Amino acid sequence: MKIVVVSDSHKEFHKLKSVVENNLDADAFIHLGDGEHEFNDVRNLHPEKSFLFVKGNCDFADNKTIRIANAKGIKILCVHGHEHKVHQGLDTLIAIAKQNGCKIALYGHTHLYRTELIDGIYVMNPGSIDSPRDKRPPSYGIITVDDNKKITMNIVALDYHADKQSDLRISAYDF
Repeated sequence: MKIVVVSDSHKEFHKLKSVVENNLDADAFIHLGDGEHEFNDVRNLHPEKSFLFVKGNCDFADNKTIRIANAKGIKILCVHGHEHKVHQGLDTLIAIAKQNGCKIALYGHTHLYRTELIDGIYVMNPGSIDSPRDKRPPSYGIITVDDNKKITMNIVALDYHADKQSDLRISAYDF
């Protein structure tokens, strides 16, 4: 199962559309907030695909701020992160993941990509497809779960000027 994870697209419809259309082989697309308008527009272009959205601090529609997804029996916590103080650390995120029986925790908000294993929870922030920080490239994440429930997490860098995407293999984990 292939899941594409994006966050913080901030009204950049064409950038989000590009990510989705370059990954039409994905089984699901998760948007971690701050992009409700373009998310809805891109989802409407691909009604045959599975999309999940959580509300970010710049979103105003009546969306949930916490969602639990399922990939081959593995539960995935999906949040934006602003309500969980992710700038100050990930303790709250990890605690919520454990309380909900999640093996994976996804968050956005910081615009900084990150993957790691914390206290038995696989954590990913896909970065931002529009406005990354710390001179990092725009990015998104890909999670794969195979039939043996092996989890692979990768960050993909975007180069809009060259109209290409490259797998950074930065912070990539094979679990």
